[in-house]
Amino acid sequence: MDVVQAIRLYISRMLEECGPGMKVLIMDKETITIVSMVYSQSEVLQKEVFLFERIDSRSREALKHLKCICFLRPTRENVEALSQELKDPCYGAYFIYFSNVIEKSDVKALAEADDQEVVREVQEFFGDYMAINPHVFSLNVTCCCENLTWLPKALKRTVQGLASVLLSLKKCPVIRYQNSSEVCKRLAESMRQVISKEAALFDFRRTDIAPVLLIVDRREDAVSALLNQWTYQAMVHELLGINNNRVDLSGVSGISSELKEVVMSAEQDEFYANNMYLNFGEIANNIKALMEEFQTKSQKQQKVESIADMKAFIENYPQFKRMSSNVAKHVTVVGELSRLVATHDLMNVSETEQQLACQGDHSDLLQKIKRLVASEKTSDVDATRLVCLYALRYERHSGNDLSSLLEAMTRKGVPESLRKTVKCVLDYGGASFRQTDLFENQNPVASAKRFFKGLKGVENVYAQHQPLLRSLVEQLVRGKLREGAYPYLGNSQLRERPQEVIVFVVGGVTYEEAAAVHQVNQTSAGVRVLVGGSSIHNCRSFLEEVRKTVSRGSSPRSS
Repeated sequence: MDVVQAIRLYISRMLEECGPGMKVLIMDKETITIVSMVYSQSEVLQKEVFLFERIDSRSREALKHLKCICFLRPTRENVEALSQELKDPCYGAYFIYFSNVIEKSDVKALAEADDQEVVREVQEFFGDYMAINPHVFSLNVTCCCENLTWLPKALKRTVQGLASVLLSLKKCPVIRYQNSSEVCKRLAESMRQVISKEAALFDFRRTDIAPVLLIVDRREDAVSALLNQWTYQAMVHELLGINNNRVDLSGVSGISSELKEVVMSAEQDEFYANNMYLNFGEIANNIKALMEEFQTKSQKQQKVESIADMKAFIENYPQFKRMSSNVAKHVTVVGELSRLVATHDLMNVSETEQQLACQGDHSDLLQKIKRLVASEKTSDVDATRLVCLYALRYERHSGNDLSSLLEAMTRKGVPESLRKTVKCVLDYGGASFRQTDLFENQNPVASAKRFFKGLKGVENVYAQHQPLLRSLVEQLVRGKLREGAYPYLGNSQLRERPQEVIVFVVGGVTYEEAAAVHQVNQTSAGVRVLVGGSSIHNCRSFLEEVRKTVSRGSSPRSS
């Protein structure tokens, strides 16, 4: 189960099935992103694609000698635009691929528009999602709920995207869902309807042990989306933001034009692939080693004393140039991360966050948070996340003093929109909704474990927290996940331990959870787990989602 390879295979087939010759590739806004996540432009050019067009582009030059490959989502707008293109075709032959199931009526409309009989192929290639890492995917659906209920458009897109993941991996799973969440139950039922309706598509060779699709709600663990992160991929997203594998560095002082936007893709960057789950301290050491390797090769490149040296220089130059760009990219990114850590006192902020999430004395933490909120170094977002974590952790504590922290935020000048978010976070993921003892406050055994863990200490005080998702996955693969809390949908049940698991988080997943699933895959022999979500969150995007999802007058338990 590898979503990156699944999408790459589809794209390779599209580009090769039409045969040799010059080609144009027509896509829409979403399929451009889907392709760019797993294929570089240079790789596409090597497949004889010399022109890229958007389906909504109003003016195209007639080039009858080109073959046209269309990769589009099966939306009404795309079908209408493609129908108009076929009525007055600009290219000699059309090979049409839809990223999901297309309605028969739409196929009929395209056939009627094809008066000149230029269409050679119409197929469904199920690449309707963003493949982030081999085990991580996103649907890029932000704010999928309003007033704690599904937005119809978002539900439809989520069902389409999740069905596409299953079809691209050739999996027909049994479905389990979070029982306390109506949005999870509704998505599970919608997925069952699609699998039933498209039974022929889901008629794959049965395995001895069926895969499991586990649907969970972001609201069950708001903590993971609020914490600062210290592994490379997660940290870059938290502090700089990763948008479809791209990082905007235009705000960095003195940045060169070629580094204003950089690509962070494990498929195209070996250093990133090898370091994305390492902590920040290890990254700094590895950057130094990368620099030393580059300097050594750079010195060799300067010694051009013979014809043989010149030939070697020409042969190695593209690789040398690529390495030079890669070194500059990672040095710039790590340098900016280091600057932000120092500027905003993130070591102290993060240590306090970890104590709030895992252990710590209430009165001591309350004073620490007050000092950090008052500090000029602490950003408004960091002040907000600290107060949100306090509100969740001590929601029912007898000494709860949330009001004084909100007053401290006001004195600091934190915008009202962020101050109001604290109450929204409680409505979104507070104790009245959660079915899990997220902070291990009530279970005596769990409390004892946490106490002794605190006595022994941990190797890294900034990485004590483990997301709830990891615990759920480990329970599931051991056959220990409670059916009452996460029931099967329908009559299908597994007696054996699952070997293939796809977890979908309604409301968005985090890179901390992606790293946790990576660790499970590394340490659990014979088990493969994928994780995906409506979107990939950092703290800012999560707080924005919470604001839009929660209605101030709604019941926290409602959905």
